Amino acid sequence: MQRRKLRNPLALAVLATLWQKPMHPYEIAQTLRRQGKDSSTKINYGSLYTVVQSLQKHGFVEVTDVERQGNRPERTVYGITAAGRQEATEWMSDLVAYPAKEYPIFETALSLLGVLHPDDVVTLLEERLESLVVQAAGGRAALEKLSETLPRLFLVENEYQLHMVEAEAEWVRGFLDEIRAGTLPGIEEWKALHAS
Repeated sequence: MQRRKLRNPLALAVLATLWQKPMHPYEIAQTLRRQGKDSSTKINYGSLYTVVQSLQKHGFVEVTDVERQGNRPERTVYGITAAGRQEATEWMSDLVAYPAKEYPIFETALSLLGVLHPDDVVTLLEERLESLVVQAAGGRAALEKLSETLPRLFLVENEYQLHMVEAEAEWVRGFLDEIRAGTLPGIEEWKALHAS
């Protein structure tokens, strides 16, 4: 995997959006929002202009036009360059091919679970499970609605997110069952840790 000049996922989202056609930054933001990319990429719309300038500095995008409509301020339209297409292709290839170690905060919490009493963990995981079930239902409904107007290719990240939420809910459900039944190896020691 290659070390990138830019590592902000928003830069990749901008390159992918400009691949569709040249746009000004406000239109890029609208397109990302309309295509639901704000649910899969952390998009700080305030830093979008900075990201576009950085992409331009590295030669990945270039000014293709300056629009002016009536009394409105000028809008600079950017297009992706050949170097930008190559960067986006290589970056995407790396992301799709090589699993990266990510550090979700829930994993951190699980690694330190012994701090909490098992009874408290049951209560908290029941709350989490409830939230996950609601999130999965919302994700399923959103996916159905979006699939009415968008091809599946543009919804695979939504499918993936839904699958991950459902998988987490299934795991939490099973782990809860083990704690409740007292079959989790080491549960007696865990309870003893909190007995004093």
